[in-house]
Amino acid sequence: MGPTLARMTARAATALADGRRVYAASRFSSDAAERALAGAGVHTVRCDLLDRDAVARLPDAPNVIFMAGQKFGTSDAPATTWAMNTVVPAICAERYRSSRIVAFSTGNVYPLTAVDSGGSRETDVPAPVGEYAISALGRERVLEFHSARYGTRVAIVRLNYAIDLRYGVLADIAQRVRRGDAVPLAMGYVNVIWQGDANRMAIECLPHAATPPFVLNVTGAQTLAVRDIAERFGERLQRAPRFTGGERPDALLSNTERLRSLFAPAETSLDEMIEWTASWIDGGGAMLDKPTHFEERSGRF
Repeated sequence: MGPTLARMTARAATALADGRRVYAASRFSSDAAERALAGAGVHTVRCDLLDRDAVARLPDAPNVIFMAGQKFGTSDAPATTWAMNTVVPAICAERYRSSRIVAFSTGNVYPLTAVDSGGSRETDVPAPVGEYAISALGRERVLEFHSARYGTRVAIVRLNYAIDLRYGVLADIAQRVRRGDAVPLAMGYVNVIWQGDANRMAIECLPHAATPPFVLNVTGAQTLAVRDIAERFGERLQRAPRFTGGERPDALLSNTERLRSLFAPAETSLDEMIEWTASWIDGGGAMLDKPTHFEERSGRF
């Protein structure tokens, strides 16, 4: 999501034409990705965020959107996951204690909730399952600590299931249908949101940053049945979907009442997301090859 968000803010800065600059700090393992951002007007800075001295040399910025973290590979490298999800935010929160910070978190900090409940609310007590989710809550607590200590204004975005054509729950389901693989139903219900909509809402959280931190669920408003999504892809891709397991009465779901009361709704509809994803996959579009493991109920990623 980072490159997309950086380009969005760079376009806004260009339109304002008032001298604002957008920086993107990353290790940039991909030279091509760095060049693409630079070509879009983003000032790139190579930085290992675990290096406190390197972070200290980053440019000052009144507004920070913090997106660093680790999910994939958590089960194989739990120590690295904890470092990325708790040590890195501590270093960055110290460096940017005078800035407004919007920090990405995850809906995984919540427990599974009854499908007919409407999902977890921001005021619910977190109950994360698995090391990724627990360390993600650790990230939130680290930011909360620095907010209290320095008066840093923070907004925490609890995101779940943002998608684009190359990645996400819809892409996972569509690929299974196209290959003839069984679609798991144990996590039978999901929320999804188009990545561009989620990024726009994250940017709009900047004025809401506060101490103690402002917390916001960011995802789609609909509770979607995995079975229904698979059947729609089956019709579009002309493949009869196969299923494994059965729906449970609970799932990882987030309530978006607060989001909908503050911001304009997502512009991208489910129909558009399904059509775009099906066309992309049917046409052999490039994929990121990072399964979401949305079906995971024990928190192992």
